[in-house]
Amino acid sequence: MIQQSIVVPGSYNHGYIHQLPLTKHAFPAYPETPPRRTIDSGVLSAIGYTPLICLNQYIDDRVQLHVKLEALNPGGSAKDRPAALMITEALNAGQISQNTTIIESSSGNMGVGLAQVCGYYGLSLICVVDSKAQPQNVQIMEALGAHIVRVDDPEDGDFLGKRLERVQSLVRAIPDSYWPNQYANELNPKSHQTGTIKEIIQEMSVVPDYLFVATSSTGTAQGCQNYLKQHKLPTQVVAVDAVGSVLFGGSHGPRRIPGLGTGCIPPLADGQSFSHVKRVNDLDCVVGCRRMASREAMLVGGSAGGVMEAIYSMRSELRGKSCVAILHDSGTRYLDTVYSDDWVESTLGCNLEDLKQRVGRRKQRKRNRYFVTGVPRLKSKSKFLEHNHSLTVEESKQILS
Repeated sequence: MIQQSIVVPGSYNHGYIHQLPLTKHAFPAYPETPPRRTIDSGVLSAIGYTPLICLNQYIDDRVQLHVKLEALNPGGSAKDRPAALMITEALNAGQISQNTTIIESSSGNMGVGLAQVCGYYGLSLICVVDSKAQPQNVQIMEALGAHIVRVDDPEDGDFLGKRLERVQSLVRAIPDSYWPNQYANELNPKSHQTGTIKEIIQEMSVVPDYLFVATSSTGTAQGCQNYLKQHKLPTQVVAVDAVGSVLFGGSHGPRRIPGLGTGCIPPLADGQSFSHVKRVNDLDCVVGCRRMASREAMLVGGSAGGVMEAIYSMRSELRGKSCVAILHDSGTRYLDTVYSDDWVESTLGCNLEDLKQRVGRRKQRKRNRYFVTGVPRLKSKSKFLEHNHSLTVEESKQILS
């Protein structure tokens, strides 16, 4: 039996960062040590309060850059937040029961988030996907008990419109069905207004000058902007959109990276405007992902790569500023696409040498050089030791003595 007074997930802040103040809008300092986490009940209690970390190798060190790692939500993306809130509130309001079938359209991450929530509450879920959905995401949905409905590629390239048509036909055909409608549901931005951005502001000692967010349904960007306006904070929100997306006056065109941009304007996005709009193409997303892997040893998802490349393109004007990027998911589900040289070359038409040139090399820091034995490198004996890798620790010490 479903409990009717369900607490919205998220009750502990384990993010912890240090930074130097760059603006005059300062908040009280964070505790010297983070509080001990208590044991919560159920997987949904782990949603939210994802780590906020400082990056120091991606761009010019004169830019103070932090990233919010939404991939560390239990379902693997920022979509866990609205998925949990939409279903929880519908249960509490009596809009759905244990016999209700949840039906939603998704390019991947929302489907995983809903599959997790519905699996936890014992609800049936039908997720409508298209050919752009990552195979790993679809497999995860199915593993969590979701039923998958695939639509054919639309002739006009409007994948979202095609999925929504199927969702509406299923809702009409299936009794006691419910469509959360992430594209129009105000709980989508609310989950980020009361969660994502609030966590960022609480964890930072200063208000960031810029916030970079990938856009599709625009729920994340809208919720963050609503919070900033509500609290009269001067942070500028940079909406990162895809080339080929119709958001913010864009022109319709082909897009290969799921979760970034859209082929039709969702109701949540109608009339929305942000401080800046930065457009990135598919190759930009790949470059951002590869650069993050090379310089920060992090695998980020396709839209996150686009966000990071948008920041990289603005690096000269961001010097001396504090910036935060919300990274929606992990690159582990993009190994066959974004991180595949064959896919990049065959699908995006970029050869490996050009890609490497765009990504560039990380700057090498000066450091003491050591052998695997732990013995410091000394100039007088270095050549001899370089060709004697089988030496024991004791033999190495004797040579160096």
